[in-house]
Amino acid sequence: MTYSVAVSGASGYAGGEILRILAAHPDVEIRTVTAHSNAGQPLIQHQPHLRSLAHLTLHDTTSDVLAGHDIVFLALPHGQSGQYTDALADTPLVIDAGADHRLESIADWDRFYGGDFHDPWTYGVPELVVGGAKQRRRLVGASRIAAPGCNASTVSLSLAPGVAAGVIDPGDIVSVLAVGPSGAGKSLKTNLLASEILGSANPYAVGGTHRHIPEIRQALAAARGTEDDSADEGIRISFTPVIVPMARGILATSTAQIAADATDADIRGAWEAAYGDETFVQLLPEGEFPRTADVLGANTALIGLAIDRAANRVVVVAAVDNLVKGTAGAAVQSMNIALGLPEARALPVNGIAP
Repeated sequence: MTYSVAVSGASGYAGGEILRILAAHPDVEIRTVTAHSNAGQPLIQHQPHLRSLAHLTLHDTTSDVLAGHDIVFLALPHGQSGQYTDALADTPLVIDAGADHRLESIADWDRFYGGDFHDPWTYGVPELVVGGAKQRRRLVGASRIAAPGCNASTVSLSLAPGVAAGVIDPGDIVSVLAVGPSGAGKSLKTNLLASEILGSANPYAVGGTHRHIPEIRQALAAARGTEDDSADEGIRISFTPVIVPMARGILATSTAQIAADATDADIRGAWEAAYGDETFVQLLPEGEFPRTADVLGANTALIGLAIDRAANRVVVVAAVDNLVKGTAGAAVQSMNIALGLPEARALPVNGIAP
């Protein structure tokens, strides 16, 4: 069976990466691409690297244009997907790459985003430890999927095994991330101009204000196996992202206190048990740590683990391509699972070097 696909926000970074992956997918046909201000223009004018899709023209993003497909990907700015999702009730599978359907807490949505709250959808991080299982099982047959925030999924994948196994204290987490500016989208912003970021490292959303914080706490609460209204109680994270001069990529360094009585074998064993059989999330050998260069273009999260007994902390370093494993790759991987297709179909595990 070939599934018909529409991609909204197709002139942006996330939409373009979804299209790049889907262009090599044997089970889908990209029929419709939409945009806002760029509607009416050839897709190739805005995504010149997508040569195989040069025949497509950007249409207006409307419910009528998006309807009538088997699968719709929404790659829109935060707060804009919800206006379309209700009108797509008859679409068999809708995947939102924005934040509109990620959060379960109305209070968190109001605090970090604002505007209309929309019901949470199945979270699109298949490898995430959820209690004693994986999020993958919830994606089987799903019809509505919320792709993750790139920073959020990177930190959550870094720490969920330790939280689930009880070998780290989730009440004392510190994460510092080096991130590429493509994660902020394609809109022109002064602080993202090359002249502002080249030769500089620039922190932003400092002091607990970044929008991905409640998403991380929600994911780690699920890893701990608690899903009531106070599920994320006791999960505290200091989260500081820093823009660095690389087009794409995230290098997340997360630390947490070691739980009482957890041995070194217990700690490393938790991550080995979680990811030993995974294709796209890989724990590196002891003493090895990833680089963002190793995951560019790949749907791969590479994780290095250190145990700092002097500071009584576990140190986890994770590298992902924010546009692939962080967004578009996670969306397509979740699509494959939902449709019963091979999970790795069309998803690269090899990066690009140099």
